[in-house]
Amino acid sequence: MLDDPRTVRITGDDTAAVFRRATDVEPAAGTGPAAGTGPAAGTGPAGGSAGRGPVPEAYVWCNLTSGDGTRALWLLLLPFMVVNLAHWMRPDARGRVRTLRLYGLLVRLAALTLTVLLVAGACEVALDLAAWQCAGTPACAERHTWLGFLSPAGSDGGWWSRPGRRLALAALLPAALTGLLWYLSHRTWNAYESQRPLPFEDRPGEDSGGTALGRPGFWYGRRLVARLRAAHTAAGLLTVAAVLTAAAFGHDREPGGPAALDLLGRLLGAALLGGALAVVWVVCRRGRSERRPDREIDTLLVRLLPLGALAALVLALLYAGWERPGWRSAGRLPGDTAFGGIALAQGLLVIALAVVAHVLHRALPDPRVALRGLGGPAVALLACALGGVMAGGVSQRVADWLDGTGASIPGPPVLLTWQASVIPPHLVVLLAVCALLARRTLRLARAEREAVERDYPDETREPARTRRIARVRALATLTDSAPLVVAVTAVTTLLLGAGALAGALLSDRTPGRAAEHAHPFVQGAADTAQALGSWLIGLGFILFVTWGRRAYKDPSARRTIGILWDVGTFWPRAAHPFAPPCYAERAVPDLTWRMTSWTRATGGRLVISGHSQGSVLAAAAVWQLSPADRGRVALLTYGSPLERLYGRWFPAHFGPDALGALHRELDCWRNLHRPTDPIGGPIRLPGDCGPEVDRPALKDPLAHGRTDRHPLPAPVLGHSDYQADPAFAEERERLLADLRPGGVPAPRHTPVREETPGG
Repeated sequence: MLDDPRTVRITGDDTAAVFRRATDVEPAAGTGPAAGTGPAAGTGPAGGSAGRGPVPEAYVWCNLTSGDGTRALWLLLLPFMVVNLAHWMRPDARGRVRTLRLYGLLVRLAALTLTVLLVAGACEVALDLAAWQCAGTPACAERHTWLGFLSPAGSDGGWWSRPGRRLALAALLPAALTGLLWYLSHRTWNAYESQRPLPFEDRPGEDSGGTALGRPGFWYGRRLVARLRAAHTAAGLLTVAAVLTAAAFGHDREPGGPAALDLLGRLLGAALLGGALAVVWVVCRRGRSERRPDREIDTLLVRLLPLGALAALVLALLYAGWERPGWRSAGRLPGDTAFGGIALAQGLLVIALAVVAHVLHRALPDPRVALRGLGGPAVALLACALGGVMAGGVSQRVADWLDGTGASIPGPPVLLTWQASVIPPHLVVLLAVCALLARRTLRLARAEREAVERDYPDETREPARTRRIARVRALATLTDSAPLVVAVTAVTTLLLGAGALAGALLSDRTPGRAAEHAHPFVQGAADTAQALGSWLIGLGFILFVTWGRRAYKDPSARRTIGILWDVGTFWPRAAHPFAPPCYAERAVPDLTWRMTSWTRATGGRLVISGHSQGSVLAAAAVWQLSPADRGRVALLTYGSPLERLYGRWFPAHFGPDALGALHRELDCWRNLHRPTDPIGGPIRLPGDCGPEVDRPALKDPLAHGRTDRHPLPAPVLGHSDYQADPAFAEERERLLADLRPGGVPAPRHTPVREETPGG
């Protein structure tokens, strides 16, 4: 970014820091404008730098999304990250406060069901498949000697071979998973959400430019995350306790069962129900507080709710482990009811969320918004489906491992088998959509050839080169087809998921057995879908684990995952506390502090430039500035997804009104884009504002063939290397010139160009 191998860290730490070229570092520490793609901390005048002109600085934040090997664990949190995105994808509708609160409430409840689903999947593996089915079946226990002490036959009726004690011991695994999720959330909470924003004594907490991103408390979600973390931790522990209690109570309530244990089971069930209601109340009671930094922590609630759930789990362990003569494990634990209830609740929540989103979109319709405002419900549905695939994939893979022949144990719940069986038809639909997009891209590539030839009128054009450039341009437009893919995927998921739920509940048998007396074609299709679905979901689980293991050891693979997190973890954890942490809650305060401290200390002006995701960080940081400071800043964006991605999918925060207000409040703003860029695009401000911000699309490549200036073929750059285009230097110099009072910089008014690395 600085185009110099000799760089010096001016401020920051190993996670995120500001760098400057060694030749631009002042002789004495703190005497120059501190460096950064965003604000950090130089406090003295620009000593000695006025003669050299603008001083470039770089803010490096890549470790916030890639970092060390523990980031591979974030793959486990993928469904939580996706459902958290749904919270921020609501349509823009001002004045409908109650409807907006209802939207956030429904997303938080959907996120809560994902935590319950993940812990229930762990319970299915540890309690049902391993401890209940395999350990209770002599043939299965003989193949896995590590289960011998839990098997009645292998241990000669040992103490741990009682069904309740086997379940109690196995319950430690899902309880440990819940503890791991709490630890990861708490660890990142201290590192990210605890970053104090810039004080806002000189400005009220109103929306800046029609977006909430300018509110003082937007990037400080410490209190809400603490509350949600306590609620979700309690929900996970209560889920484990409920599985234990339900298994033991199913035996105690049978005729002739122990009356005392039956009463104890009823009391424990009532206590678990009360705990579940308390969790739902905490999740529903309070959303985000953005108009001011909410520094208070609900200490009593944050501590008592998880501790109460842990106490209930301990009681459930004691209750299940009590001696019960004559209790034998047979069949499956009642998992179909639990998984069916979760799937039904998720479907109803998504449908209700879609109704609310539709109402919001109709209040302020925008034709550019993805899926007519239904992007949030669609993404929430995909998060639920992803959670179901992960839970079902682990269960199916473990069942296949425990029972290679498929004859000794019943296997996972019927519903999970039905859900796996709908994966093949789902893939068929997606393949059809991909074929449609491929056909459309080919047609567009042919049409683009004429446009390519018009862009290079005075050059000798080679047909092969023209076709390649046209093909790259056509492929770049596939990004704009994302709403179609998401819509088809969501609708197919909803319909097939509803069919799987109905089939499992009505037949109580796997698809193959349910179709035994049907037409031979139907029976064959059911058997094929069941076998292929089981294989695909197991393969997906293996690929998931392999990818996570590779990411743990390979920094390059970890950086690839970091790119996926760039969009997913930009937003604060407003719906799910176990989602990967929001890096912007560290980066935006860094940038804001840097810009404010330098401009106020030196009286200078600066240009903040950002590429790709860095342009989103730059805009978010500028929104956090006071109006006086914002007027001393110019913005240069290139390869920016501000409108193409964020404006369409997050209209409430990056819609036309918000971006138009940002343009009016800034001293000046220019945006560069290419037709070959699959990520960046124009800002598309209405009226005269558009040409003021968007430069006409840059040529890519710079030359069609060999020229005197480009004797070798110029590369097609796409999303990268915007600085290689002469237009970049032209726009930068233009912004610097516009910022200089009278066109000549004073010694204390040295502009600073700041660059943000993109994804």
